[in-house]
Formats: sequence, C-alpha cells, structure tokens
Amino acid sequence: MLRSYEEQLWRLGALAERYFAEDPNTSLLKLRQFSETLAQSLAARVGFLTNPAETQYELIRRLQNEGALPREVKQVFDQIRINGNAANHALAGNHAGALSTLKLCWQLALWFHRTFKDANHRSGPFVPPQPPSNETADLQAELARLQQAVASYQAQNEQAGAELAHTRTQLSSLSEERAVWEQLATEADAAKARLADQLSALQAAAVAAPATQYASLLQSANAAATKVQLDEAETRRIIDAQLRQAGWEADSESLRYSKGARPVRGRNIAIAEWPCDGCSADYVIFQGLTPMAVVEAKRKNIDVSGALQQAKRYSRTFTAGAEVQLHDCNWGAQSQYRIPFVFSANGRPYLRQLSTKSGIWFCDLRHPENRSQALDGWYSPDGLKHLLAADEVKAHQQLDNTEFNFGFPLRPYQQKAIRATEARIGQGQRDILLAMATGTGKTKTCIALIYRLLKAQRFKRILFLVDRSALGEQAANSFKDTRMERLQTFAEAFGIKELDAQTPDDDTAVHIATVQGMMRRVLFSADGLAPPTVDQYDCVVIDECHRGYTLDRELSDTELSFRGFDDYISKYRRVLDYFDAVKIGLTATPALHTTEIFGAPVFTYSYREAVVDGYLVDYEPPIQIHTELSKGGMHWKVGEEVKIYDARRNQIDLFKAPDAIALNVEDFNRKVITRSFNEVVCNYLAQEIDPTGKHKTLIFCVNTDHADLVVDVLKSAFEARYGSVEDDAVIKITGNADKPLELIRRFKNERLPNVAVTVDLLTTGVDVPEICNLVFLRQVNSRILFDQMLGRATRLCDFDGDPKDSFRVFDAVRIFEVIGNMTAMRPVVVNPSICFAQLEQEMVAVQDPAARELVRQQFLAKLQVKKRHLDAQATQDFETKAGMTPEAFIQKLRTLSVDEIANWFIQNPRLGEILDRKRDGGGQPLFISDHPDALAGIERGYGAASKPEDI
Repeated sequence: MLRSYEEQLWRLGALAERYFAEDPNTSLLKLRQFSETLAQSLAARVGFLTNPAETQYELIRRLQNEGALPREVKQVFDQIRINGNAANHALAGNHAGALSTLKLCWQLALWFHRTFKDANHRSGPFVPPQPPSNETADLQAELARLQQAVASYQAQNEQAGAELAHTRTQLSSLSEERAVWEQLATEADAAKARLADQLSALQAAAVAAPATQYASLLQSANAAATKVQLDEAETRRIIDAQLRQAGWEADSESLRYSKGARPVRGRNIAIAEWPCDGCSADYVIFQGLTPMAVVEAKRKNIDVSGALQQAKRYSRTFTAGAEVQLHDCNWGAQSQYRIPFVFSANGRPYLRQLSTKSGIWFCDLRHPENRSQALDGWYSPDGLKHLLAADEVKAHQQLDNTEFNFGFPLRPYQQKAIRATEARIGQGQRDILLAMATGTGKTKTCIALIYRLLKAQRFKRILFLVDRSALGEQAANSFKDTRMERLQTFAEAFGIKELDAQTPDDDTAVHIATVQGMMRRVLFSADGLAPPTVDQYDCVVIDECHRGYTLDRELSDTELSFRGFDDYISKYRRVLDYFDAVKIGLTATPALHTTEIFGAPVFTYSYREAVVDGYLVDYEPPIQIHTELSKGGMHWKVGEEVKIYDARRNQIDLFKAPDAIALNVEDFNRKVITRSFNEVVCNYLAQEIDPTGKHKTLIFCVNTDHADLVVDVLKSAFEARYGSVEDDAVIKITGNADKPLELIRRFKNERLPNVAVTVDLLTTGVDVPEICNLVFLRQVNSRILFDQMLGRATRLCDFDGDPKDSFRVFDAVRIFEVIGNMTAMRPVVVNPSICFAQLEQEMVAVQDPAARELVRQQFLAKLQVKKRHLDAQATQDFETKAGMTPEAFIQKLRTLSVDEIANWFIQNPRLGEILDRKRDGGGQPLFISDHPDALAGIERGYGAASKPEDI
C-alpha cells in the first residue's frame, strides 16, 4: 500500500518490523523516521512543504494550524515523535513500546491512504511482527490478543484472511532473507535523495493545483481521521503521557496494583488497576497516601461522559488498605463516596461539537449539585490540592458581608457591577459579561472585584488577558498604583506577574498576559515545553473582550466528520475554553459574537447613562470639514496623464488613463495620495487647535504613510499660524514607530506631544483624559471601532480648575454619514445614513451566490499578493485582528461557503480595512493627485445624515 506513494515509506516501515524482535530501540528510530517522512509527504501533497529542514514538531504543528492535520491525527504523530525521541536521546525503548508505536504508525498509514487514495478502504486487524525470544508476560498477552484478532478476522472473512496469510508469509520470507534487509539498509541514502526529488515535485504540483482540490483533500483528511481507531492499550499509553505532562507519575504497565504499586508519602502517583469490590479502576490518583481521584479510561469510540458513572461507582467501592489515608471531608449527602474527584477519558482531544465523546470529563463528588464537565487537559497535583481545600460557600458568605472600604472611592454603578458579578459566580455561572462605557472605570472596577475575590479566597490565581502590550502595561501600572486597604497597594497585597513573565510563580495571584502570548503557550508551545495545566488559573478576566477573536462555528455531526474542527474554532475561544476557570469579560461595546460567547451582560452601564450621571463628557455636534475635492471627488479624463506611485520599486511612473477615473473622499489616502486635501484640512485645524495648550488632540489616519504626511503638513500649518512650533508638539504614534509604548506614556503624562497622529494603536483602551479633540481623516466600517475611537475623549479632566465639559469631533471624511447610525454613542438624536464601501461589505450586501463568489475570488487574489509583502509587524497586526495567520485565513476563505464568508465578515468587519491600511509595505500602485484644493465650507452637524431637529 505505502510503496505506491513513496518507496522510502515502505522501506522504513519494513525495517521497523525487521528490527522489532532483536533491537526495539532501532525499530523505534525507524518508526520515528517513518512518521517524519509521512508528515513531509503530507505537507508536500497539500503545498506546505516550504522548508524541508523544519523539525517534525514544527511541521506537524504548522500543518494542524493550516487545517491540513486533524487534531486526533496530530496527537498520534506527537506520540510517535515522543517515543522516537526517547529512543534517540535516552537510548530508551522496549518491545512493548516498539509494538505500541508500530500500531500507531499503522493507523497513520491507514489514515494517509484513506486521505489520498481510497476513502472507503477497509483494513483487517493489525498483524503483529515476529515476537522476540525473551518476550515478557505483558508482551506475550498483547501479542496473543493481536494474533487472536487476526484469527477472528480470518474466520469471518476468508478472502481477507488469505490476504493476511499472504502478508505474513511475505514478512516471514523477508525475515529469513537477511541479505534483502541489508540491501534495504544500504539503499537508504539513495532513497533519501529520490524522496527529496519526489517531495519537491509533489510540492510544486500542489501549489499549482486549484483550490477545490485542496478543499477536497481537507474533507478526506478529516473524514479519514474519524476512522482512526486506538485500542484500549494505546489509549492507556496516551493517557499515561498526558498524566505525566500534568505532573503525575503514570505508567499503566509498571505502576499497576497487581505488580505491587502502592501510594508513597510525598509522591503523586497514578496507580493502575486498583481493586474496587471485585472490579478494578483503571487508575486511582494518589497525593501521598491519599486517593484524590478515580480515572476511567475508554477506547476512542466510547461515550466518555457516560463513563463517569463507572468512575463514581469505583469511588463508592474503593478498597482502602492499611497504606491508604482517605480524605476527611464533610461529604454531607454524598457520604456514599470515598474519593472526592472522578475523571473519564478516551485519549481524544476535546472537540466542542463532540463534547460527550471527547476531552477529559470531570466531576467533583463532594456536592450533589456539582455538574460534570469536559476539560481540555488533566488537573495537576497542585490543582487538585487547591480544589480540595477551596470552600466556595464560605468565600461567598464573606463577599456578601464585606463592604467597599478601599483607598479609592467606588461609584455606585461600579459597586453594582461587582455585586452582580459576585452573585452570578455564586450561582455557578462560568461565563460573565460586564458592559460599561469607555471611561467609566472598568479597570478600577476590575481591580476592586479581583481584590475581593482573592481576599475571600474564592479564586487562587487570576489571568488578566489583554490584546495589546500597551494595555497590559497600563493595567500593570494600575495594579501597582491602586491603594486598597491600610494604604497598601494591590501589588503589595497580592503577587503580580507582568507581560514579560511567561509563567506564574506559586505565589502569583494575578498574571497579566496578552491573548497572543497565551495562544503561543496553550496552542503552540515550544518543543520540550509543556503547555500550562488546565488548573493554572481558576479565573480569567478578559479586558476589551470584544476584540481579538472570532466566534467558533457550531457544526452538525455530518459537517464535522467531513470538514473537521480546527478551521472553525477561534484560537481565542480555544484559549478561554482551555482553562477550567470562570471567565469574566469586560467591554464597552458588546457585539453579537461577544454575547454569544459570554452570554448577555449581567450588568450594563451605557455612555448615555454616564453622561447623564456626570461621569463622562458629551461631545458637541461634529464639525464637518468640506473641501472642494472631498465634495466633488477627483477625476481624470480618458487619455489624461496620471502619476502612479509604485511602493515596491519606490518610484513614480506616468501613464495615460485608458478610462475615466473617479475617486471619492473615502478613497483619499487609501487609493490616492492627496497632499492638497490634507493641507487644506490641517490649515483649518491649525486655526482651531493650540499646539501649546493643555487640551490634547488625537488624529486618526488611514495608514502609517498617511500619518507621516499629516505630521509634516500639520507642523507646517502650525508654523504658518503661530510663527513657530516645538517639533515634539506633533508626533506619530503607531506600531512601527520607535518605542511606541514610550511614546504613549509621553502623550499620557507629559505636556508634549500635544497632538498624536495614529492609525490603530490608540483606538482602544489607552486612557488620556486630556484629549479634547478627535480628528477623523479615515473612514471605518466597524461600529465597535468607531465607538472605541469616540471613547478616547469621553473621560473627565480638570485643567487647573477649568473642567472639561465636552469634546470636539472634526470629521473630514463624512464618517458620521457612514457609521453614525450604528453607534451606541450618539450624543442625543443622531441618525446618519449608512453606506457600504469595501469588499467585505459587498460580500455581506450582495445576495446573488455568483456575485458573492466573484467577491471571494477578488479578495483571495488580493490577499495572495498582499501576504508576500507583510513584514513581521504587519503580520502580527493581521493575526491579532483575524485570529489566524494570513495563510490560514486564505485556507478558511477557500473552504467556507460564500454565505459563511459573509457571516464571518459581519463578525469581523475590520479585516479588509487593515489590509488596505498596510499597503505601505508594498501593494497596488497609488494615484498621485496634483489637483488643487480649497476649503469649501465648515458645517456644524452630521452632514447628510439626520439632524437632531429632524427627530
């Protein structure tokens, strides 16, 4: 079967069987090489073999991230890699391990064949190799079981039995002809060279293949993954490895009750086959002499959630010898149980759509109302110890009786938000959303809430997630500066780890991390570094939870079997689901996908409420800046000479327009460089803004090139208006600026800069109360982003006794007409019209499938070109917004239906804008306009949108 793909695959498999009897270590090495070759062949056949020197760990991780490797199959690859590495580096390997790895490689071969050639291939049972002369009793039993399976299969199917007999005859013949084996070994180098040529050819063919072929392969791979069958012995080995990774001593072959394994003081041991009233539990987990949990292990196709009942039975019938010390706890109505926790597992990675048949199911038996749940991993010894010691009832009684006596005042709505959150936690709700308008003190509310929860010992360690380093630094400063009780700051009361710390210490109470960093730890941990355990945090607080993720897609079982899981789940959601923790989301702008993940807000405090209550300032009717070009647009006639700037070659070209060209204000600084428009706008701003004053200004630009242009033009306008201006009065603060975090600190804390010109970095989360002017030189199509932008200026501020009572908005691009109708931050009676401008909006607006398919093709074509010009910073920005790499997003666009793509763009309306913003890295050529411009008028209001007096 394998010989028809690559000769080297067949050769390595045959050599692994050949060496099994006399040298299991060498057999394991050959099996590791087999899995590496198979992974490279897979990568080449789907067009992802970009670096033949890539390690196996990195390759299979990347294949899974690209959607080409189902999680269940990756798990098999990982186990083979681990076994092979032990054989290579530690000279480890016995016959039992080699036999287990042979069976895993056999399953991989079947999956590979079903994926690329015969989806309906039916295989007989695994045929074991010739046994060694010194086989152990366990190995004898396993070989006998496998031989019995072959015999049973032969009896049921004569034809298949004949084929198996023929195969066994061939293997026997090969084992007798040592010269053939020696020839196989000597041909290895030549085979490697031939394999490299084959893989290069396969890679080239896959890259040139149509997208439909790749989509078909993904369906086949995922369908074949559902047929990967691991018996109970292999499942035990996988569970052993998982338990060891979580910090337990586990080996179901050697640490077995029948072999004398017993609990030992000071050790955390999982003992297999512990007797329980005539039966035996698959594992009993001990901390020292105390049994902490019963584990029931099942084969992959067994309903793992239902197996918890069997584990509960073993908890009741557990046989405790003299060496065992049962935990002394108040069981109450649960006095029938003797061990507090139960688990069940089948080795299958947790899949939300198959939750009852995957993951690690867990239940705390100490209280009858505790519900069983699926986990993404095993509890660690410390995690179970903390869980056993926790007293949730006592903690909530303390919270109910504790007043808000902190070193800073909490406003009434902040206290209500905290009480509402604590009440829902006490009711067992695990996903909680707080919606509080920008500037209403979410951070202070959160600090007070976290302090109370930690002080009452409701939680042990809280993960505080942000999506930007600037927000993480801001949060860390707040934790360090906020005084709680007796003049003690939060950081003095509880241990804090900041962004630069990869992992928390034992005494860490709050760990601040970025979503991206946690994704790397949980989903893409480096080789040799275990991911965090699921109990590392028992509460996760997500700041600005409307950002940084997409909603995972719930599929039917039929869709799942053909389309897989990884392409449809957000990495952000996987990080949140990974920890067995209460999740608390904070946002000013809840979106549909936010509430679908966290539920409806348990407490809401709107911008309008905050303005009415005097906690935020309102904004004046926006000032519409009209220029001749913004009103009439830019036009080139047929045959008229047009200047084009090619960013890739950094030069200006001239060409004659083959057709009439018309560009409107939404295209300014995106598709056309127009210095004249920016000069007119900045000249007006110079009349309205004092660069030496205390009132600060934030200007939103299209991209970094546009920001550079505005900085230059605005400085010139200030010089013309005031005679001179300090150079640091106006600066650009973007992700690619020099030390952007330092620039943000200066803008927030120092007199200069007075005017900050930004693209995205200051659109959300950064608190600068002195901002009194917002200038829009770019259009945005996201209601959430627009609200966040407006929120930058809503905070109260006292300028030496002259309090800020409102802020101004300068609109040079008619943004209120485009998005104002959707904003949740209308001053009072704003109802602007709405328009659609970009490709993702066309995908949403167009209903005809053929037209949507054309839009998909255009987006894919542009992205294929664009991804080649993304630098490291641009790639990070893309991944932050999309939740995946550009390559993974391309695959997503290929596999989703056009209706699903439209829905994705509804949930993620900013991605196209971000790609347009990043054209400075080398994208499509830009027109250069020499059209003169002049101020056409200033209007106070909402442009063509509804006026307050109209409503």
